[in-house]
Amino acid sequence: MMICEFCEGVTRSRNVKRQHWMNKKLYIVENVQAEVCTECGERYFHAKTLDAVDEYLSKKHSVEKRISVEIVRFVPATA
Repeated sequence: MMICEFCEGVTRSRNVKRQHWMNKKLYIVENVQAEVCTECGERYFHAKTLDAVDEYLSKKHSVEKRISVEIVRFVPATA
């Protein structure tokens, strides 16, 4: 358990989805352990967990599905 640095709520250990960039590729990794704030939902990942995700993705791994993602540049309207 930790104290959230944004709202000072408490965190609980949960398994979550994580967007993870590696070698210019975006992965959606499910079942990643994180500390999640019970008040605001902010997620904290331990360095060892992120290292384990990197190691897993750097080796041959199964892919559950593929999705298409649009990349756009936001251009705000001028007043």
